[in-house]
Amino acid sequence: MSKFLPPESFAATGAYDLLPFNFTRLEGDSYLATNMVGESLIVDRSTLDDLVNKRLAPSHPSYTDARAKHLIAEKGDKASAELLALKTRTRYQRLQNFTNLHMFVTTLRCDHSCQYCQVSRQSEDKGAFDMTLEMADKSLDMVFRSPSKAVKIEFQGGEPLLNFDLIRYIVSKAKVRAAAEGRDLEIVIATTLSLATTEILEYCRDNHILLSVSLDGPSDLHNKNRPRPGKDSYQRFVANLQAAREIVGYDRVSALMTTTLASLPRVREIVDEYVGLGFEGIFLRALSPYGFAVKTRVYAAYDTEQWLKFYKDGLQYIIELNQAGIPFREYYTTLILQKMFTCADPGFVDLMNPAGIGIAAVVFNYDGSVYASDESRMLAEMKDQTFRLGSVLENTYEEIFLNEKLLSTLEESFTLSAPMCSECAFEPFCGADPVFSHAVYGDVVGRKPASDFCKRNMAIFRHLIQLMREDREVEALFRRWSALC
Repeated sequence: MSKFLPPESFAATGAYDLLPFNFTRLEGDSYLATNMVGESLIVDRSTLDDLVNKRLAPSHPSYTDARAKHLIAEKGDKASAELLALKTRTRYQRLQNFTNLHMFVTTLRCDHSCQYCQVSRQSEDKGAFDMTLEMADKSLDMVFRSPSKAVKIEFQGGEPLLNFDLIRYIVSKAKVRAAAEGRDLEIVIATTLSLATTEILEYCRDNHILLSVSLDGPSDLHNKNRPRPGKDSYQRFVANLQAAREIVGYDRVSALMTTTLASLPRVREIVDEYVGLGFEGIFLRALSPYGFAVKTRVYAAYDTEQWLKFYKDGLQYIIELNQAGIPFREYYTTLILQKMFTCADPGFVDLMNPAGIGIAAVVFNYDGSVYASDESRMLAEMKDQTFRLGSVLENTYEEIFLNEKLLSTLEESFTLSAPMCSECAFEPFCGADPVFSHAVYGDVVGRKPASDFCKRNMAIFRHLIQLMREDREVEALFRRWSALC
């Protein structure tokens, strides 16, 4: 008896039902159709019309693709819906682990005076802006209430190295608790490196601590963006970067940059600086509408269109570097590509749905306040406490993480039901950013047609798709990037 049905049993019948998908126009007569997990198909208007009206013939080249991408299911075919459900569960499986990233603001003190800084940093001698041992202990109690097996603690500031004794204290306690509970623990310090000593770097090496450092570009640009007494921010960075790599480990140090008005015409120089210093990629970050960046009007110095030109020029240069045999990535692009090519969620807070605030990341501030995200803390510096979830000194874990402000925000901003997002073909590649929407428009959903968040991301999605359609080598390069997430 045969174990398999004959081939004709799997032949297309031509009678099909539509599975959930959205579509949007691309260039010319081309349309993009995506299902709820981001599987996509590009067709012309006539083919789309036939597809939607159930007239697409099995002999049409797009018919098999539409079945494979779970845009349609043949009558009696239960497997397609079950596979789509499985991929959807895969995309949302992170939710069962709840909060993984816990950010500790150990101090607001800083030795830099960056005009675009998104927090109201304090001078080095103001100890009143340091986290206390009591607050650290209570914050750790919150961390280890998380159901996540993998716990990540990131120290932020100000400049966290100005309160390094507290970092030692927290690391020591966290390692003991993680070992006792069988948790995977990762520790990161976000620093300018300007105050990194040999003793600090050796401690980081011995305790397997990662360093996330700040580099805005060549010497003059970095010193302009990140001024400090002595006007030697870049010089200190380069010297301490070399020491950090030698002591902590070459692959244990990553870098972040911020785009200012002065950065816009210099994207190739910025990329060259990263390549020259041996970094494997760059995150071309735009400014955010929070904190000191708003007070000094730095945020308003350029608009979305100017940043998009900066981003596209930078991405094109990075592609050219790869074609010349120099491997290098743009990290925001890489995160988006993973969402385009796979059912996995890379876990980047700004591209999460439901929004990543609170349920993916949380901030324990120096004063005991708990915020739903780093941006929420920045918003509080502007006297807006909307996303303050409570205090480690006053509230329980349940009171903080079941806070109605958090739960209602997550529900209202959920993109599969939010106005316009629910009908957008780019929704599977995007995410919800309710803090940004609240900061700009006063509500967590925002005004999608006018939103810079939407304009920026939709322009990037369209640009990446167009680049891949025009050049198969670029598509192959992008697929390699997505596999490295």
